[in-house]
Amino acid sequence: MLESVDGLLTEHAELEASLADPAVIGDPDRLREINRRYSQLTPIVTAQHEYARAEGDLEAAKELADEDPAFSEELPALQEAVAEAEARLRRLLIPRDPDDDNDVILEVKAGEGGAESALFAGDLLRMYLRHAEKRGWKTEILDSTESDLGGYKDVRVAVTAKGSPAPGEAPWARLKYEGGVHRVQRVPVTESQGRIHTSAAGVWVMPDVGGVVEVDIDPHDLKIDVYRSSGPGGQSVNTTDSAVRITHGPTGTVVSCQNEKSQLQNKESAMRVLRARLHQMAMDEAAAEAAQARASQVRTVDRSERIRTYNFPENRISDHRTGFKAHHLDTVLDGDLDAVIDSAVEADEAARLAALAGEGE
Repeated sequence: MLESVDGLLTEHAELEASLADPAVIGDPDRLREINRRYSQLTPIVTAQHEYARAEGDLEAAKELADEDPAFSEELPALQEAVAEAEARLRRLLIPRDPDDDNDVILEVKAGEGGAESALFAGDLLRMYLRHAEKRGWKTEILDSTESDLGGYKDVRVAVTAKGSPAPGEAPWARLKYEGGVHRVQRVPVTESQGRIHTSAAGVWVMPDVGGVVEVDIDPHDLKIDVYRSSGPGGQSVNTTDSAVRITHGPTGTVVSCQNEKSQLQNKESAMRVLRARLHQMAMDEAAAEAAQARASQVRTVDRSERIRTYNFPENRISDHRTGFKAHHLDTVLDGDLDAVIDSAVEADEAARLAALAGEGE
């Protein structure tokens, strides 16, 4: 695996030279592409230099220890430094998800549990909005359907990074593990006898590919309907045909948006969600064809499978894929999701490394 580093070092040096080429500087699209790849390779180059330096320090200490046994005391710490540097480099060499630098469109839908499920969907939305705020990401609610007692029957939100995040720190790289069924155990506000109920909400996370990946959509495959919006929204509600529903014929995918007052804005939001859904469908089909690779990735867990339980009486959160458990559910719901997501990232990396090791045998 480490043998691939030399080629990446050469590529990084070539990209660095290209960034000073006037022809590249004058071509914004090419410059953006080169900058993107250069940013991806820079952490690997840095890790390789650290690994080489650690190995050099260890070899020097061994030579000195041959002459003066006192230097032998330094060897364990230097050997540990080499092992840590090698492990860090190996993690960076794991094949990356091609969408890891993308933003996301995240959907939360109420499931089993009626009104309580809708309230829980609202809690999940707030959790993700607060998490995005803590990470400095921008959020935009694209469309939503509120329930009568509060919460949401369904809601879609775009999560966008500011600037160019470091590898592994973009919204998709972190939030892609959130897709699945989230279960809650608590006493609903509608429960008069204090009994604990179990309900669930579904989360679907898609890479926001607008402007990054070209999704081929034939306009002739689209059926676009307009209708009057309903629910909260001010004077425009039920007075103008501003809501938009788009049906993609080949896949049967239906997307509707009504949050904006303008029909054009709702159409743009609906197309943005449609592109993300079609891209995700293509990814899922490719993953299904590569069953072995699919099994090695946490993010490919079936969306119908329960992935997490939020137990309010015990203030406990449990991730059923990674075994993560903690008794600070209140802070997690306030957006402190990093430890939970880190457990999924680590499990995914371990599975990918194991798969690579198996291929090398």
